[in-house]
Amino acid sequence: MAFLTFRGGVHPYDGKELSKEKPITDYAPGKELVYPLSQHIGAPAKPVVKKGDHVLAGQMIAEAGGFVSAPIHASVSGTVTGIKKILNNMGSKVDAVIIENDEQYESVPDQVTESLDSLSKEEVLNKIREGGVVGMGGAGFPTHVKLSPKEPDKIEYVLVNGAECEPYLTSDYRRMMDYPDEVIGGLKCMLKLFDNAKGCICIEDNKPDCIAKMTELVKDEPRIEVKTLKTKYPQGAERCLIYAVTDREINSSMLPADAGCVVDNVDTVCAVYRAVMFGRPVTEKIVTVTGDGIANPQNFRVKIGTSFADLIEAAGGLNEPVEKVISGGPMMGFAMYDYHVPIVKTSSAILCLKKDEVTAVEATACINCGRCVSACPARLVPSRLATYSEHGQEEQFVKHNGLECVECGCCSFVCPAKRHLTQSVRSMRKMVLANRKKAK
Repeated sequence: MAFLTFRGGVHPYDGKELSKEKPITDYAPGKELVYPLSQHIGAPAKPVVKKGDHVLAGQMIAEAGGFVSAPIHASVSGTVTGIKKILNNMGSKVDAVIIENDEQYESVPDQVTESLDSLSKEEVLNKIREGGVVGMGGAGFPTHVKLSPKEPDKIEYVLVNGAECEPYLTSDYRRMMDYPDEVIGGLKCMLKLFDNAKGCICIEDNKPDCIAKMTELVKDEPRIEVKTLKTKYPQGAERCLIYAVTDREINSSMLPADAGCVVDNVDTVCAVYRAVMFGRPVTEKIVTVTGDGIANPQNFRVKIGTSFADLIEAAGGLNEPVEKVISGGPMMGFAMYDYHVPIVKTSSAILCLKKDEVTAVEATACINCGRCVSACPARLVPSRLATYSEHGQEEQFVKHNGLECVECGCCSFVCPAKRHLTQSVRSMRKMVLANRKKAK
């Protein structure tokens, strides 16, 4: 049987057996929770509380700082102890609201919607915006903006990204297995906004039990179907997913809406369901704590603002000294030098590895083997782009489509010379985009 896929890609060791069979476990947070005001793409949220204020779980503590922004809500009840600069999981200094947990967990009452049919499209969008829903697969783009294309009648596909192609991560798999009704319910809320669209729940073929469960649950839903994808990294990348399911291509100057598509991660779709049907804002996250350095890999449901360090201890701690801790997966995650930082809306995993294989090897000269070209899903020549980056040749980099790179890491993974291709291309992309912004 042929499964849907894209050109290029790689097959790294996936490591999912460490936590795949571990059902979601609730984690009770500690005494202090930290809420960075930059948990999304766009303008940081603006605090609406001050030191000494008492807040409830689900209460807004920071409002959206603009149209492309999202509010932030307390995940526990307690007292605001201050607003200060903190380090986030990417090593950047950002403003954050600090709340002392009173451990009473008093919350704002739900605002239950009896029927989705009773809501207008505008009301659905307002609930998503007020709930602070953003892309929770890692991008952090405010969902109400994504669901407000200029021409909604031209949207033909709403794709639920359940591929979870990043190695080691199993939080989306557990979300689909343990809470399938939330996935389907959230997709129905999104389809409410697009009269001409059908919904596709997209799952890689290494999750046959999940595919079977979802297929059974949507068999009587005329606007929803399950799409089986070939297991290959980066199958879950937005452009790759759109091509695999619809055979349509987009580039860096286009949006998915230009191809008649809307794409959202499984966790995001569940957050849409809770916001629309119950009025619950984003205050929790499913996080995979895994790796060969973790004593007891787990999938936790955790309050936003909880420390990474606390979750590592809850998973049994480190079973021996580790050389690398990553926020996210090994292909596109960020290496951390301090894991005493807070879980945010886009946190998906904490990966602890005994060996840092990337820095353990020394890069050598390119041997012109072409493996990076074969693996690149954007059909670029990464070795050439990296050379342009290393020599500061911005014009050549742009001419040879360097901005089309999605920074998936496939080229670095397959390079026999162990060149840091992705890092080099990423650095030049940032420089080009920053220069363009400066010129404007």
